[in-house]
Amino acid sequence: MPETQQEPPAQAPSAHEATAPTAVTAPAAAGHAALDALPHTASGAQVWAALGRAGLITRAYRDGDVRSGADPDGLANLLAAVDTRFSLAATLSVSVQLATALPILATGRSQVAQQALTSALAGRATIALAATDVTAGTDLTALRTRVRIDDDALEVTGEKNWIANTTTAAFFLVLARHRPGRHFTHFTWVLVPADAPGVSVGPADSALFADSGVGHVVLDGVRLDRDHLLGRVGFGLPLFARHIATERLAGAQWGVALCRRVLDDTLRHLSGRPHGEGTLWDLDGVRRTFSACLVRVRELQALVAYHAEQVAVRHDTTAAATLKAAAGATVNHVLAECGQLWGAAGFATGGIQELRAQAALFAIGGGANEVVLGAVADAAEAVIADMARTAHT
Repeated sequence: MPETQQEPPAQAPSAHEATAPTAVTAPAAAGHAALDALPHTASGAQVWAALGRAGLITRAYRDGDVRSGADPDGLANLLAAVDTRFSLAATLSVSVQLATALPILATGRSQVAQQALTSALAGRATIALAATDVTAGTDLTALRTRVRIDDDALEVTGEKNWIANTTTAAFFLVLARHRPGRHFTHFTWVLVPADAPGVSVGPADSALFADSGVGHVVLDGVRLDRDHLLGRVGFGLPLFARHIATERLAGAQWGVALCRRVLDDTLRHLSGRPHGEGTLWDLDGVRRTFSACLVRVRELQALVAYHAEQVAVRHDTTAAATLKAAAGATVNHVLAECGQLWGAAGFATGGIQELRAQAALFAIGGGANEVVLGAVADAAEAVIADMARTAHT
């Protein structure tokens, strides 16, 4: 999301005026000087490097240790700080690494995995989570990428598409099958250096997400030592399920921050846009539309607060699916309504309509809403029981 053009002086600031965030939208500025030193057009890799150099990445984890799991408040604050200053695509690059890639990488006990983690935490290395295959992204048991495991070596063959950080990655976390069939024990994680023979990468045809380094990677008989296996053989999907839950929490937290920022920018736009003898903000229809958006974001914010510990500590997949579905619906609704309120000005290069197109990712990436709603339905009885317990506390 490039920085949005500003309105002429007589009108309000743009929908993403990162140069001067207001007290309403900006997270606590303390400790984020390293981010302020970057241009607002910085790529995800540049933001990641700055976070690492400043020692900020570990703030997303309990006790500053990736292996201890995500700290909900630290994760939310870091994502909000990045979202306030940089493009949606750059924030995506950071979010995937914080919530999923680094926790999975931290399960590796080999020297190569530990060195990769140390480099990533210092911002010297970008890590790409290469789970999505040439098959449907949500159907991981249909993966075609294969790993052949010998006594002292591995060989990885396949293709991964639409992977954030592909064009900047030092390492790929590759989810591959080691056995044919769809059983959940047939998949394993492999740490693949980007410079290994047989690895070739290319950017995806997407101007909307270029800042995230999104692209495709081909693995053509990539041979590695066995120490490039991450975790136990056959535990790839359970490990993914555990940490994609945190990514869904991060997405909901980010969704709240994004909507809050957009609503603040939109309110200033409406309040400064003349209409009749007043402004657009004086119109009853506009106020009702805007207020409905406020309610939706408050609902999402409350849901995040309720489920944060369940996801971050207990890795509750139903709670994570609930957050994912709610975030996708809320972000799409708020961006669509605010896009309408911006009128023709929203179609400026880098304007809210461009942001709206990018924000459609919230209902697609990390599990399409149709899929995660199915997961919530599968746990319907437990969800209803939890609602009853909550009502009596």
